[in-house]
Amino acid sequence: MLWFYDNPDAREWPMNALYSVLGVSKQSFYQQRDRLRRDHEEYHTLLQLVREVRIDHPTMSARVMHEFLKLESIGRDKFEQLCFEGGYKLERKRAFHKTTDSTGVIRFPNLVAGREVTGVNQVWVSDITYYRIDNIFYYLTFIMDLYSRRIVGYSVSRDRSTEQTTIPALKMALRNRSLAGELILHSDGGGQYYSDNFLKLSSDPLIAHSMGICAYDNAYAERINGTIKNGYLAGYAPFSYQDLLRKTAKAVHMYNEQRPHRSLNKMSPVAFEQSGILKPTYVYNNA
Repeated sequence: MLWFYDNPDAREWPMNALYSVLGVSKQSFYQQRDRLRRDHEEYHTLLQLVREVRIDHPTMSARVMHEFLKLESIGRDKFEQLCFEGGYKLERKRAFHKTTDSTGVIRFPNLVAGREVTGVNQVWVSDITYYRIDNIFYYLTFIMDLYSRRIVGYSVSRDRSTEQTTIPALKMALRNRSLAGELILHSDGGGQYYSDNFLKLSSDPLIAHSMGICAYDNAYAERINGTIKNGYLAGYAPFSYQDLLRKTAKAVHMYNEQRPHRSLNKMSPVAFEQSGILKPTYVYNNA
């Protein structure tokens, strides 16, 4: 047996028999082995990237992630399959609670249905939603520029009063933006959007108020609620009001600065605004 291990030619005999059985040459066998090794290394490298992205974007889909990472070495479908096999398939969750505080009475006409939006600061959409930690409900208010999908203002509050929801969100938006032309501020029929204090803050002659009757008439704002809550906060798992404040700020930053949108040429809202690309948005009848 020592002779067998000390003799290189003898060690090749079993391997030559294996090549014969497999019907491949020695060179082909080692090429396939090296290719499998490289694929295995790339697989683990990509999964590490996925893990890192999911820390900041907990429910970014595999398709969006492929665009986000700008992967050229692997196709979208193969990357999606890799994510699924690696345990990164997203599970869709159903909402169980609605917070629209609408009387069904239209306080302002719907000014955005069927409208074409050609630039920033033409239409902002807003809505209030909830976030539950243990048995306590907190409230999130977002104001989004419809053209660039950028969140321009938001608030996190312990109650649903106008002073804690829509007013701080609008104050932030007005600090972040300079209005040069007419702006339509679109919302649902919630009382926070037609209270005297809110209307006093938004009494600028450049601001026109617009409202829908139901959630379907404010679909863009409803969508951003779901993205921040289910796409970010659910993964960040805030454990207190102060933690919710911090993690909502992080979620808004990640959404505005990094998350690519198909409707924005696969760019983030901030990158799209900075690109100067003109891409009008047509608002469907259900705004």
